[in-house]
Parts: sequence; C-alpha cells; structure tokens
Amino acid sequence: MPGFTTRPQLRGDFGMVASTHWLASATGVSILERGGNAFDAAVAAGFTLQVVEPHLNGPGGEVPVIFQAAGRAPRVLCGQGVSPADASIEAFAGMDRVPGSGVLAATVPGSFDAWMLLLRDHGTMTVRQVLDHAVGLAERGYPVLDRISAAIENLQPVFAHHWTGSAAVYLPHNTVPATGSRLRNPALAATYRRIITEAEAAGSGREAQIEAARRSWSQGFVAEAVGAFLSSPVPNGRGEPQQALLTAADMADWSASYEDPVSITHGAHTVHKTGPWGQGPVMLQQLRLAQALGLDAAPGQSTHDEARQGISADFVHRVTEIAKLAFADREAWYGDPDFTDVPLKKLLSTSYAADRAHLIDDAHAALGLRPGSLDERTPFEPTLYLADDVPADRTTGEPTVRNAAGTSPTDHRGDTCHVDVVDADGNMVSATPSGGWLSSSPVIPDLGFPLGTRAQMFWLDPASPNALAPRRRPRTTLSPTLVTREDGQAVLAIGTPGGDQQDQWTTTALLRILNGVTDLQQALDAPMFHTNAFPSSFHPRETVPGDLVVEPGVGERTIEELRRRGHRVRVARPWSLGRLAAVARDPESGELRAAADARGAQGYAAGR
Repeated sequence: MPGFTTRPQLRGDFGMVASTHWLASATGVSILERGGNAFDAAVAAGFTLQVVEPHLNGPGGEVPVIFQAAGRAPRVLCGQGVSPADASIEAFAGMDRVPGSGVLAATVPGSFDAWMLLLRDHGTMTVRQVLDHAVGLAERGYPVLDRISAAIENLQPVFAHHWTGSAAVYLPHNTVPATGSRLRNPALAATYRRIITEAEAAGSGREAQIEAARRSWSQGFVAEAVGAFLSSPVPNGRGEPQQALLTAADMADWSASYEDPVSITHGAHTVHKTGPWGQGPVMLQQLRLAQALGLDAAPGQSTHDEARQGISADFVHRVTEIAKLAFADREAWYGDPDFTDVPLKKLLSTSYAADRAHLIDDAHAALGLRPGSLDERTPFEPTLYLADDVPADRTTGEPTVRNAAGTSPTDHRGDTCHVDVVDADGNMVSATPSGGWLSSSPVIPDLGFPLGTRAQMFWLDPASPNALAPRRRPRTTLSPTLVTREDGQAVLAIGTPGGDQQDQWTTTALLRILNGVTDLQQALDAPMFHTNAFPSSFHPRETVPGDLVVEPGVGERTIEELRRRGHRVRVARPWSLGRLAAVARDPESGELRAAADARGAQGYAAGR
C-alpha cells in the first residue's frame, strides 16, 4: 500500500521549483518557461518572497545559498551581512543580550547583493526580468495570509505609536488588513523600479546592468537612505530611542562572497552545508551520530496502518538525543571562521561521533547541555536562561508588545522562507532567505522595508566563539542543504524555515530520504518533532531542559514511552512543525521531482 501523503509528489523533466509560498514557486516556473535557468528562477523567486512573505523576510535581511552549476562542484554563496564596524560588546553596556528588535541589532543587509551576484555569475537574465514579478506584486497587491494579518494585528500598537513608516505600509486606512485582502507596498516597488532604471542606464550589457544595480544598493541611493534614516535615534518596539551602529559606509564596505561548502559522506551520498558561521555543520554532526548509532533503516511509516500508529519511540528518542549533543557543540565551538578557530575537522570526524554516541542512553533523556571537549580546549558554555515553557513553534525572537486592549503582553515571533530549484540541465539551488521581517524594526519610508536584527544571535561574552565584534558574521540558523551522489552530480536540494529547528526537521526528513523513502512528499508529510533543550539563537535566548515537541501524528504510545524515558513532551497542534520544501533529480533518467510541505497551507511545488 502506498505511503500517506497530503498531495502528490511532482514529477517531470523540464524544471521544478519548491518554496514556502505558491506565488514564489509560480514565479520560478514562469522564469523557467521564459528560458531562464535554475539560478534565474531562484533569484526571481527570492525577490517574490520578500514581497509576499514580509513577516518572514525582506530586502533588509540575508540569504545563504548552496548550489551546483551542472558539471561543476557545489558552492556556497554567503549573503549573510556582517556586524557594523562600530559594533562591540562595549556598545551594549548594561545589556546581557543583544535585543531581538530595533535598529541596534541591525547587520549589513545581505540578500540583495547575494541574489545579484548569483544572477551575474550563473544566471542568464537581466535585473528587470528577475525583479518583474516582485515589482508587480508590490504595486498591484498580494493576498494577505492569515499569519501576516495576525502578525500585523499583534504589532498594531507598535506601528501606530512608534513605527509610522511601518504603519504606512501595513496599516492601510489605519486598519489591520484582513486575511485574504490584498496588500500593496508601493514604496518597495518604487525602490526596485529605481534600481532597474539605474541598472539599465549603465548600458545594454547584462553584467554591466547587474553591477550598476549592486552599486545602487550598497553605494547609491539605497545605502544613502539607510544612512539618513539611522543618522538620528530610532524608536524600538517600546518607543525607546536607539542610536543604530549600522552606517552607509558599512554597506559600501561589504559584498556577498563565494566559498566551499562543508561536506560529509553519508552512505552513497555527500551532504553539503554552509560553514560554521551558520549552523549548517550541526546537521552533519547529527548525520555522523546517526551513523554511529546505526540509524540507517528508513524511519517513519510506509503504509496507512503504520501512519495511524505513528513512528517509533526509539527513533524519536535517538534523533532527539543526537540533536542535543550536536547543538551543544554549536554553542561551544561555532562562529565566523574568519575570526575564530572552529575545530570543524574534529567535530565532523567519525571517531568524535563514536565517542559522543556513547553518551546517549536509550532508556533516559539527557537534561543537561553537554558540549564536547576537543584537543584539551575548554568548550564555551553560555549563560543558560532557563524557561519553564516556550512556544512549541519557537523560531525567532521579536518584540513583545501589548495587545489592542493594552493589557497582557503578547510575544510575536518571526520566521524564515525557503526555495529550491532544479532545471533540466542539472543546475540545482537551495536558498533560505530570512531577516528584515516587518516586526524587526521600523520600515524606512523612502525604501519600503525595515532592517534586520541578525546581531541578536551574537553573545555578549568575549569567551564565546560567536561573540559580538566588528564586521563579523553572526552565527545564523539559516541552513539550506544540497546532496550529491558518488559521481558528484546533485540529486537533492532541501530546506525549511524554523530557526533552531531547521537542522532538526530537515535532518529527520533527510534520514528518511537517504535511507529509502523515495517519495519526497511522503518524507515531508511524516510526523515531525524537535527539541528546545539548548539555548535559542534568538532573543531572549531561552533554554528548556528535557524539552521535546511532537506532532500528534507520532502516536499516543510513542508519546507515553517518550515521557517514561524522561522527555518533557509537549504535543503541538497537528501539522504545525516545519515547512519543508525539496527538489530532486535522477541523473540517469533526467527525471525531476519536487514536493512542498502542506503545513502552513502556503508552500507549494510547481513544475513540469
């Protein structure tokens, strides 16, 4: 009997796009249909996501990209902007953590330059062509998702009283836009139209136009508008004025860059991730531990009967304990490798994984943070801000605001987007845009978007490998994944929003796919789970010892057994954990496949 799925896995041979919003996927396919390649499609989809998911990303944010051009080696494009030149621990005197909202936490916006660099070096289309869909949606309007409406309603007091630029965009006629209504952003459309105009003024050459667009952003009118906006104190979500550290000069001094991925073999495949300036290697550590524990059988259900029974407690327990060990190492060792010595070779070694695997007790859940010691070096152990409870879908830290009645505070948290693309030639892209959420800081009126708050991921402890310092990359959670087979050809791109959960949900799905679940949709639809038993990457950086969040679909017997083993199990709403997307390619037949998570009711795959 076939496995349970919410929708069919797509199959074809022309091109596939999977993303967290149907309009982004449609944009990508439109680009492919007009003769573009996977890189053109990914760039256009990325700009569309900035418009239609403003509660999850924006032009003021960042994007890491892992890709493979057909016939070449996989590469990473780092679109993670750095901290300002004036950023230092001393600049946050009197604070124990970088705030989760407001302009103090702004780093250099990295997504625009990264998308343009990818377009220049690997795409075929012009600036106008890849921005066309985003501009049209910003001008004509896009459908308001229920989560956008809820986010704006939650932040209405902040917008109305402190962030007038945000109110102008997100409170049309001084009201919260209803779910299903259309919302426009004419200021953002004008920003991108001016970039197009300045690009085309550089001449008819595609690369010259792209370079002109990059200058407009980092050295031209966009940087000037950012600098002017930040020249005076800007109110945070509580109305307190803050003097930003970011300047126009910081934007001019930074550009996106390429680097090699960090990779390990897993059976007949090689899994590629970003470096330790992101949390990507945490997945690789988890895969090493899974191998050490013998988790090589396809987990999850393969029949409708098994779907009703859930998944085994042994699998959930082991995967959770693996995650705890790997994420403890993330806090202890990861940071921008340009500034800190990350012992990555040792962390990803099979011998280290074997030693760490011995710490896992199949009968009992671990309750403490247990980083590994390496080469007589003492691991960094952060201050733990213990919490009795956090939202089951904990992702990012955002401003705590008063509700419309001015009574109880409500914690609003943002999230992230994702897009994967593959074309008939075998070009494959995986990207996870994020940051610059509508709830992060005020919209800059002249530009139509807010800045990001990625600096909240730094620690204000100089002993941390992820300590705040000038021009460093914060250790981000954004974590796209690319998989190649033994001959080096790309066969899978996959990822999800979810902050600290990204490399938990994706690892679980990847274990299913690499170990025998051939239907991508089935792998994504299977019950999900994650732990919050380590410090959050986002303000207020809380830790919940023993925490384990599961969807009801794991099964009542499994939940009971996990509690017996000492896990602090919290049952989330059905279909609430993860928003995975994936594309795949069979190099022999040329068949392309795609799937997108039904969770959230907005992610879709498209292609033919």
